[in-house]
Amino acid sequence: VEHSQTNHSNKCHLNLVIINEVVSSLFFLLFPAALLLNGVAVWVSFHLRSTSTFIVYLKSLVAADLLMTLALPPLAASMLPQATVELRALACRYIDVVFYCCMYTSILLMGVISLDRFFKIVRPCGKALGQNVMFSIVMSSLVWVVIFGGTAIPTMILTDQEPPPDNLTADFCMSMKSPAGVSLHKYVVVFMETLFWLASVLIVFCYICITAKVLKSFRNSGSNNAKGKKKTKLRVFLILLVFCVCFVPLHLVRISVSHVKNVDTDGCREMWVVIVHKVARWVAATNACLDPLLYIYLCREYRDKLVDMMKAKGGLASIQLQGPQYKMNEQLYTCYFLVKVQHAKSSLCSN
Repeated sequence: VEHSQTNHSNKCHLNLVIINEVVSSLFFLLFPAALLLNGVAVWVSFHLRSTSTFIVYLKSLVAADLLMTLALPPLAASMLPQATVELRALACRYIDVVFYCCMYTSILLMGVISLDRFFKIVRPCGKALGQNVMFSIVMSSLVWVVIFGGTAIPTMILTDQEPPPDNLTADFCMSMKSPAGVSLHKYVVVFMETLFWLASVLIVFCYICITAKVLKSFRNSGSNNAKGKKKTKLRVFLILLVFCVCFVPLHLVRISVSHVKNVDTDGCREMWVVIVHKVARWVAATNACLDPLLYIYLCREYRDKLVDMMKAKGGLASIQLQGPQYKMNEQLYTCYFLVKVQHAKSSLCSN
């Protein structure tokens, strides 16, 4: 939602035009890989039946990543020096809004998935409402309604002013907002920032609890399966690593924006914040590439369906992705380890 450019590049001996070209090129380079991976994810998810809460959330996550991927080319084009005023206005009014809203939809869905796994693994005997497929459909729909209905649509409506003829002004996007739009923008930024940090705490807490529960189950069963314990830790580490690397830098930069504006006198610090923000936004966009890879690694149902579909097309006849090493778990997001070491609970961990 936030789209800011400053005019202090000469004072700071920085060429914002070159920086925009470089970052724009990075977005263009990211797009083919993201489109391919998310295209495959959509292809597979269409063939998965929504028989578990995880699959419902996964399908929503795939949709958000695909929509964010489709926003990358116009977003990148609007950053180029030769971009027209009309293209930049389109990016301010629609493309930037869709990009950020898809990003926060993904973040919230990751938080909901972590909570879903928490109830199914840490508290598998509980009759939590969150283990109901219909509830997961309602929750997924609610996330989309809150993010797009509560922030995207009002932002688009209130970004209704004529764009300035000089497309190199300091706050091009902000100048297109009505007074109500400027006020809404401030609230939306705070709201999104708060959502992110709450989701971060939830995700870290849930996966730490999941790891502790799984390792405790190994100990209680007398198992000395060091390989299984190592894989459990690795899966949790990968989830948290992808989440933190993709999203934490962008939100740390946003926290520093207001402080820099209050203490910066010559604009150089603010200029550096703008540059770091542009790079951090690109890093956040790489999540659209990393999520589909996590599906393959962590979700057995997704992986098996992908292999079956590709074998049906004659593309994986020689690849052994369904060997014993890939049958180790339903997914981190399921209760395989509890099924393995606590057979009495296996019927409660089937989905």
